[in-house]
Amino acid sequence: MNVTTVTFPNGATQGDAVVMRAESNPDGAVVIVNETPFHPVDHTWPDQPGDSGTLMVPDQSGTVAEAVMAAVSDDDALALGAEIPVKRGAVGWTWLVGHRLAVADVPEWLTPGVAVTLSVDVERRDKLSRGHTACHLASLALDLAVAELWRKDPGADALGNPDFEARANQSSRIQENGSVDEYRLGKSLRKAGFDTETFSATLPEREARINAQLAAWVTSGATSIIEADGPTIIDRRRWRCRLPEGDAVMLCGGTHVNSLREFESITVKLALSDPQTLVMTTTLSPNEGPERTR
Repeated sequence: MNVTTVTFPNGATQGDAVVMRAESNPDGAVVIVNETPFHPVDHTWPDQPGDSGTLMVPDQSGTVAEAVMAAVSDDDALALGAEIPVKRGAVGWTWLVGHRLAVADVPEWLTPGVAVTLSVDVERRDKLSRGHTACHLASLALDLAVAELWRKDPGADALGNPDFEARANQSSRIQENGSVDEYRLGKSLRKAGFDTETFSATLPEREARINAQLAAWVTSGATSIIEADGPTIIDRRRWRCRLPEGDAVMLCGGTHVNSLREFESITVKLALSDPQTLVMTTTLSPNEGPERTR
């Protein structure tokens, strides 16, 4: 069995493939094909949900509830999602995309060797892509808004600013047209040289700075692309956004918009859920006008 080839980095939402493996599963039967446009949820950093859609032959179709990472060990054991015991690309495993169906048993027409057509739910993909791009932009704007609060060098982000995101982020959840990120403002961050007391006391000011920066970036209409080192699910991928300050480039396995012209606005809300936990909620309004590019 070969590693799954993926076409979603190029923006594909439909494609033809051949079934390589299909197994029934109480959580939804899993179908693996040789090539797919479906983006799977990552098992090590599950920030963006997997694509949903349909899997079809000429006279039958099945609903794909979510695409997931899959891996087959050298002894032919199939592991899915969080059950995968190793990091992506580990030696001794074949890396695949599993299409989890909305039914537990594999339909009779989905047997190995059958040619199928896969179609992603485009509306949902677009919403998740907008949410993921907005999430990255918000994190860069957050880094910039708190840059002067560092007493030590924490390392640089994709724009060369002190990397609060990398130091403090505990979780990131991409949603349709938005995201929610949590940051830990505890002892380890203070030891790293960050002034958490001043930050907490000036939260409204930081929020205003972030939103002003996001508004400027949206106005720029910067291009946004995915760069891939190769065509398989385990090849490294990067998000690149050509912002006025320079190209922002970061490792990312998700999907993104092609241009910031797809946004009417991006805004964040900052809140302390407790004295040591910052929650940043990012929301957006899509641009439905004629100037939007795809």
